[in-house]
Amino acid sequence: MSQKERHVADLFSGGRLIAVPRKAARRAQLLAHLTETLFEEGRTYTEPEVNDALRTVHEDCSALRRHLITSGLLTRTRDGGSYRRAGVVDSAVAGASAIPGTSPAA
Repeated sequence: MSQKERHVADLFSGGRLIAVPRKAARRAQLLAHLTETLFEEGRTYTEPEVNDALRTVHEDCSALRRHLITSGLLTRTRDGGSYRRAGVVDSAVAGASAIPGTSPAA
């Protein structure tokens, strides 16, 4: 397991996110991991679907959703009706083993 993988794994206990990191670099690793494991490329999601996916790891789905949008990992339509996974996720994090309780998007 790489150091980046350990850093992300350290944020989880029992498959649940303990806390959203305050440090930008560590938060970016977490967000890239969540994007890779919870959201399929090319699929459009409704806001309730995004919230449900994020709730599988943490109760504060709205904060996580905002972080994913502001980081550019998820995009949303102007009316907020649909969301999509955006661009390329950091390859070092994208190749990380899944955290217990999450599964790679198929």
